[in-house]
Amino acid sequence: MTQQRYRDRADWPLTVTALVFLGAYAWQVIGRVEGSAALWLEGVMWVTWGIFALDYAANLWLSTDRWDWFVRNLHELLIVALPLLRPLRLLRLVTLLSVLHRTLGDTLRGRVVTYVAGSAAMLVFVGALAVLDVEQSAPDAKIVTFGDALWWAMTTITTVGYGDMYPVTPIGRMVAAALMMSGIAVLGVVTASIASWLVQRVEDTAETTADAMEEPIREEVADLVAEITSLRREIAELKEQRAL
Repeated sequence: MTQQRYRDRADWPLTVTALVFLGAYAWQVIGRVEGSAALWLEGVMWVTWGIFALDYAANLWLSTDRWDWFVRNLHELLIVALPLLRPLRLLRLVTLLSVLHRTLGDTLRGRVVTYVAGSAAMLVFVGALAVLDVEQSAPDAKIVTFGDALWWAMTTITTVGYGDMYPVTPIGRMVAAALMMSGIAVLGVVTASIASWLVQRVEDTAETTADAMEEPIREEVADLVAEITSLRREIAELKEQRAL
């Protein structure tokens, strides 16, 4: 089996696995589950993490140039090797956006808007969960509820940063830094999409205006050509009559 064929087959099962991980992780963080339920949720997350580890191993094994694939996918190794970074594996959920793509047409702009909107919403949700996980039990924490975490994530990814809530732990600040950089990237894509749309509208308007202005000129030229053709015919007839 080729690597591409494996990816095509494994894409949706891994997406479902990521959804299971997201549900268990969110339940654990938001619900502050303890006792046997917490152990059960932790077990679910470790199983899903194991599936992602197997996926990494399969991709490495099936790659035609394993060393090149290994070097180009070091981030995949970090996400799999460090359990602390497992929430980042939820970025596999972007494959769900391909379903929305089929309903929004095949235009490049439609794909960009779909991916940006879905990625932004997912980054806000995952960022809120990640920061709440490390902040809610920290001394002097400002982010102690999921509502607070969502508000903080939205103000952070949009680079507004009101400063009313902020992480106080090192890991929380790492999440904040990643979210801010993601926000800049998302805003850049949105700005580029709007600029592209405006340029295309201007070009379409210019083409329409040019066509409208050229149409009367084309008609006048056609009339002149017809008159010239008629005059030539008359001149030829007069020459024939004189020759007779």
